[in-house]
Amino acid sequence: MENLIEKAVAGDKKSLEEIILSVQDTVFNLSLRMLGSFADAEDASQEILLKVITHLSSFRQESAFSTWVFRIAVNHLKDYKKHMFAHQSLSFEYYGDDIENGRAEEVPDSGQEVDQSILAEELKMSCTNVMLQCLDSESRCIFVLGTMFNLDSHAAGELLGITPEAYRQRLSRARRRMADFLSKYCGEYGSGKCRCSNRIAYAVQNHRINPGRLDYTAAEEVHEKTRLDVKETMEEIDDLAQVYSFYKTYATPERTRKFIRDFLDSALCSTVKNS
Repeated sequence: MENLIEKAVAGDKKSLEEIILSVQDTVFNLSLRMLGSFADAEDASQEILLKVITHLSSFRQESAFSTWVFRIAVNHLKDYKKHMFAHQSLSFEYYGDDIENGRAEEVPDSGQEVDQSILAEELKMSCTNVMLQCLDSESRCIFVLGTMFNLDSHAAGELLGITPEAYRQRLSRARRRMADFLSKYCGEYGSGKCRCSNRIAYAVQNHRINPGRLDYTAAEEVHEKTRLDVKETMEEIDDLAQVYSFYKTYATPERTRKFIRDFLDSALCSTVKNS
């Protein structure tokens, strides 16, 4: 990576492309979990990747390159105000009340042509992702770093400006809050009454899923887990590590890949690389 970065800073386009390819899925998946929707994650990912490109010459190799990228991404996302949930905060109480009193069974079938099993899977993936918005921004970031990326507490604490002990404690609390909610309400991953297959029409009516745009079920899944290369072994914070295995890792959508390709081909990029 060190050689690639030197070449990229010197203006070698292929090296820069290889560097961005190595981190774009990580950036997109972090953005998706932090912001709650594909559209917002794509916009944020583009902004973050541009920051990586334009600040590449400032990388001093004092840490792993992926850690440096994560620091840029985390700082960008923690206070991100342009996503749909920034001014429409959710809570576990709201989510629970909606399940208990939403009367989803009274909404008539809208006669969608898309297979119901596909819509149910789309709703399941969307719901578990949006559920993260019930956590405050810092807790959400801690949960995602610890649960999706298995980030070592020392590296995560450094990224977030907290001690490793504080990170472990907050990660354990966030995992427990999520697990308790799933256990109480979710029939897919717990013992609750909520079943995605019974809430499809309700979700379509409330614009929670769009049969004309199936983000999760249409996305390319990355089977090799995207994660930071900070340590070869992961820390076992608590006994909930396998509870969240349903959080899949997705390939960066084509719109974002095209945006980056076009930027790398632009005169602006040439100016950045030679600055």
